[in-house]
Amino acid sequence: MSYLTTDTDIAVLGGGAAGLAAAREALRRGARATIVNDGPLGGDCTFTGCVPSKTVIEAAHAGRSFADAFEMARRVRERIADSESAAVLEDEGIRVIEGEGTLVVDRRSPAIAVGGDTVRAKGVVLALGSRPAIPPIDGLDTVDVLSTDDLWELTDRPRSMVVVGGGAIGCELSQALAKLGVEVTIVELGPRLLIKEEAAAASIVATALKTAGVTILTGVAVSAVRRSPGGATLELDDGRTVEAERILMAVGRSPNSRRGGMIDAGVALDDRGYVVNSDDLATSVAGVYVAGDLAGRLQFTHAADHMGRLAVSNLLSKTARWRPSRFRAEQIPWVTFTRPEVAQIGPTEAEATRSIEGAMVAELPLTEHDRALTAGATDGYIKLIAGPQPLIGSVGGGRIIGATIVAERAGEMISELALAVRTGMFTGRLAQTVHPYPTWSYGIAKAAGQFFTTIEGRSARPARSPEYTP
Repeated sequence: MSYLTTDTDIAVLGGGAAGLAAAREALRRGARATIVNDGPLGGDCTFTGCVPSKTVIEAAHAGRSFADAFEMARRVRERIADSESAAVLEDEGIRVIEGEGTLVVDRRSPAIAVGGDTVRAKGVVLALGSRPAIPPIDGLDTVDVLSTDDLWELTDRPRSMVVVGGGAIGCELSQALAKLGVEVTIVELGPRLLIKEEAAAASIVATALKTAGVTILTGVAVSAVRRSPGGATLELDDGRTVEAERILMAVGRSPNSRRGGMIDAGVALDDRGYVVNSDDLATSVAGVYVAGDLAGRLQFTHAADHMGRLAVSNLLSKTARWRPSRFRAEQIPWVTFTRPEVAQIGPTEAEATRSIEGAMVAELPLTEHDRALTAGATDGYIKLIAGPQPLIGSVGGGRIIGATIVAERAGEMISELALAVRTGMFTGRLAQTVHPYPTWSYGIAKAAGQFFTTIEGRSARPARSPEYTP
């Protein structure tokens, strides 16, 4: 094995969202970057995640047919993949090596072995991502189970489908598939859908799914799967059975931590199999950082992108040893792309009640929001959570620490609040900012005003733990 001792500054293992961001951040900082990747560049988001799923969701809501929606997803996927190809990255100045890389650690520096060579670097970023989790269910291996890895290759519409898992992916795809003419049943182990979101938001989404024709079974587990003439029979632990032509597993994701020689190199893993890392994304091995799903933090493309850039910043910055950049999960927004959408940043109201003394809440139901009324889409709400400012407490209405929005355009509205959370913005600045009328974001200013006065009968109140209404 030969050693390329002056090969690169940053070596990245993995070419998904985190890996691409890491390499491009290195380039932006004037450093040399090399990506080692054994699959198509772009990773899960481009090929099996965000791109195809959101295309199908949009097509379903636009009234397209099943065949058209899935063909459109494949076309869009190809177009976006073309912008992330090895040729494009090489033109940017990033070296791409195709092959299965292995982390190598010795006294000299971290490196990645690939083929017959070793790419030695000043620092390594692990960005191998994750894969759909497939639970150990009796008989599951006797049927052809779908995951988000292969769902998008369907060309014929299934008559029926059971979606196992009622998180964001399960809810998004169930609603879209139902609108495309598939008879859908969700089976969720937890007591309700969208367990990570506010209970009130989950209730609104559940109603929307039922309206679309989705059958929802919560608080039950799949105990066994049997092949049947029509496809498969799922045996539930409460004694019921569900028949379906196809099964889609949407129970979360598992880290690819058994790849890349990480364990042999001494990279510590937690009890879930994710790479142990500190807030600056450093692993247990000097000079090796982690980014993206493998870090076991927030599994979103935009979070992976942010982590990739942050890891490289800490590897290359001369001041990182004393003042590293830190990943702040509470500053990362996310969106569930159902109709209505659910957007979240920071703590939910129930979480704020438990962890933030003096938290206040301003809430605006969409039935009192003019833009929602004009759109005939009043199922939802805007909720802002404020907490005390350091040293000065709740002067100026405190600072924005979190928000939940359930609305048609919630995903577009949340970024303003992400800025407010990141900057510790006074609630007054949101209330005083002139928002165009009648836009969806106008409701944010209207809600923020409640921290100072009564707005159309509503004013801010102390945070409380709301109960879930099914």
